[in-house]
Amino acid sequence: MMATGTTRTLPTRDVAQASWRGMRGRCPQCGKGKLFASFLKVNEFCPECGEALHHHRADDAPPYVVITIVGHIIVGGALYLEKAYAPEMWIQMALWVPLTVILSVALLQPVKGALIGVQWALRMHGFDPNSPEAQEPPPSALKAAAR
Repeated sequence: MMATGTTRTLPTRDVAQASWRGMRGRCPQCGKGKLFASFLKVNEFCPECGEALHHHRADDAPPYVVITIVGHIIVGGALYLEKAYAPEMWIQMALWVPLTVILSVALLQPVKGALIGVQWALRMHGFDPNSPEAQEPPPSALKAAAR
């Protein structure tokens, strides 16, 4: 057991690789296990390597990033289309509203996965074994204890 106040130096993790793996919905450590149990619910542990994934704190960041990306695409496209062709308003609405919804839904999971990969690589929150958050049990254990 380590003395109080000491920390051990841990090897660095490749942020780009972890982010890419997360974007593809894979475990940031092994790249094989599924990151998501369902559309946006993250597995508590990697089914392949057992890496704890429940420490992530993605929260509101993925929607903000998606809004920024989609907003730039939609606003830029709408302005270009308006200036170049000046189509009727119903054509603009018929094009941009569905495209906004489709892009938002399509980007949400990859952006959340990439953010979790970055958190893992930078050892943020409980992904750092030296942090107090690393000792927190997974949500399923807390639910079971509450029963």
